Amino acid sequence: MNQEKLALVDTTQRELIGPFDDSINAYDGSEIIIDPPQELTSNPTMFWDDIIKGVGQEFDNVKDFRAQLCKYSIAKGFAYRFIKNETTRVTVKCVGDGCTWRLHASESSRSKKFVIKKMTDVHTCGGEGGEGQRRATRQWLTTIIKEKLRVNASLKPKDLVKEIYEEYGVLLTYSQVWRGREVAQKEMFHVMRETFGHLPWYRDRLFQTNPGSSLELSQTVDTRRVFIAFHASLHGFANGCRPLLFLDKVPLKATNEYKLLVAAAVDADDGVFPVAFNVVEDESYDSWVWFLMQLRIALQYHSYPFNAMTFLSNGQKGLDAAVPHVFEDSHHAFCLHHIMEEFRGELRKGPWSQQIRDAMVEDFTRAAEACSIDEFNASIESIRNISTEAADWIIASKPEHWSDAVFTGCRYDHFSSNIVDAFNNWIPTKKEGSMVLMIDSLRIKIAEIMEARREACKSWEGPLTPSMDFKAQGEMSKASKLTVLCSSETVFEVRGSGIFVVNLANWECTCRRWQLSGLPCMHAVAVFNRIGRSFYDYCSKFFKIESYHMTYSGTILPIPDMDTFDFSAGATIPPPKPRTSDKPRRKRFNPNKVTTLIRLCSRCKQAGHNKATCEALL
Repeated sequence: MNQEKLALVDTTQRELIGPFDDSINAYDGSEIIIDPPQELTSNPTMFWDDIIKGVGQEFDNVKDFRAQLCKYSIAKGFAYRFIKNETTRVTVKCVGDGCTWRLHASESSRSKKFVIKKMTDVHTCGGEGGEGQRRATRQWLTTIIKEKLRVNASLKPKDLVKEIYEEYGVLLTYSQVWRGREVAQKEMFHVMRETFGHLPWYRDRLFQTNPGSSLELSQTVDTRRVFIAFHASLHGFANGCRPLLFLDKVPLKATNEYKLLVAAAVDADDGVFPVAFNVVEDESYDSWVWFLMQLRIALQYHSYPFNAMTFLSNGQKGLDAAVPHVFEDSHHAFCLHHIMEEFRGELRKGPWSQQIRDAMVEDFTRAAEACSIDEFNASIESIRNISTEAADWIIASKPEHWSDAVFTGCRYDHFSSNIVDAFNNWIPTKKEGSMVLMIDSLRIKIAEIMEARREACKSWEGPLTPSMDFKAQGEMSKASKLTVLCSSETVFEVRGSGIFVVNLANWECTCRRWQLSGLPCMHAVAVFNRIGRSFYDYCSKFFKIESYHMTYSGTILPIPDMDTFDFSAGATIPPPKPRTSDKPRRKRFNPNKVTTLIRLCSRCKQAGHNKATCEALL
């Protein structure tokens, strides 16, 4: 980053009382209602105060939204009830009489994620942080227990009762925690059993039928991970795609047990091209680092030049640190969509009208798409004239990661990392419960797409793919009104709304559109028309039909015996641990127990003795 860019950025800137009844071994199935004692409500140890941020926040699916809402209500200390509770929309309100707190979320038709649409975040009942009851669900309890068992698998139910009470203020019975622990163990064991019981079989078959593919398994005390990349995808990306990778998480509909991370590229026609996938139990910095390390190793076999790589992601869940850690010399762009949603959320806190907010959002968009420092500064100053705080917020959001004016990499006019739309319905819901079937569903879908696109491009004509040729025609139509002055054989001055210099030897224009997009800008087109050169000779190779053919030149072959193996079998509850003590378990004696059965002597028919000790004279 030059000194001008650096200056731009720098100037902004208790112990539970009561015995445990070990004889209880049943769960009543009722909802857990929490009424914590006063000493806990005065200063509770909570971690989810800001897990619900407000309008515009996205969740993977409705199950994820309900789980986060449950945690939020526990942290804030209020209870809520459902007004609508459907798979596509949920409306809840505080149970307090006349309380105004209300929230509505629904599924987004664009991104297929669950989004908060309306929220009145004010409690008039005094419930937030007050004495209102809070409620937890069985799903919440199972999630908490699984997190604790990953740290210490030997925790007993009575230990869990105490820890949950002390950490969250949730008072549970032994039977509720016992049953929750059984469910958590079963779910955890199911994932472990299948991942490392069935996947090695699948890996062997994959290597036999599709040599050069990668399927790596990793198991530690706390984590289990699976990396998968097919040879045809690795070959297509290395030989035909732009050095641009999108990193994101694909939401799964049927399970929250693990997450599906994806690295995808775009082909010469701007179609999404999947490169690699990663199945993890949790999206975090460590899981992203492991995924990127495996991806780097897989691409090394194709002699890929990592120094020119550009990554595009939301920068969250540790991605902002994971990308530079694994790919030191790469460039990392942040998703403009996520930053824009955060900016809109900040604007809602201000006193401005909707019209003024929309104007500042438009200026923000222009700042992101600006090709020069002057254009960027002009957009920021337009916002600063309305609100200094809003302009300072934008500068603090690291524009070197999202604005073309100061970003040092090349993202080819792509500003959003929301590529998950392309993967909707790739995995049937009924196959999400099996990792093998889920991965094989991806294999089948990628094979179908590659075959379909190979057939579609057979009728294409011309050097460029259809979508890129459409963009080229737009630049050509703008060039007719420009005036060209010749400075030398390779340097030209172009006059229009401003004065720009085109250097044909370096494929550059001072407007920087040519360098950023890979296609000649209208100023370069005007020069081509003046000296009789062809537009297509100065286009990036990544937009040509030959690169498209190389992207889809590989073939993904089927895996035999898939229909003969039952991948849903074997997911049983782990056997109980054997007792370590050789002493027999003593039967508990309750001195307060009242004897209800009276035994009589069979000889004299009197109580208090038996036939052997009877002394009666008959």
